[in-house]
Amino acid sequence: MDSHKKKMLAPIIITVLMILYYIIYFGLLISLLEGIYKYVLGFFPLIFSIVIIKVCIERIKEIKGGEEDDISKY
Repeated sequence: MDSHKKKMLAPIIITVLMILYYIIYFGLLISLLEGIYKYVLGFFPLIFSIVIIKVCIERIKEIKGGEEDDISKY
């Protein structure tokens, strides 16, 4: 397996796991609540998922651009 593909695998797996966690966690909370709170709370997993996917895409771009160890810049 290519070196870049191995390094891209971890962010993708973490992204999928985090999205599943938020969907399950907030899904359980939503099922327990009544009224308008159910709809308000439904936006949080959507927003979190969008942000996590955006961060994952940017990390993959960094890896493809050769910045595998971006912490060393600081």
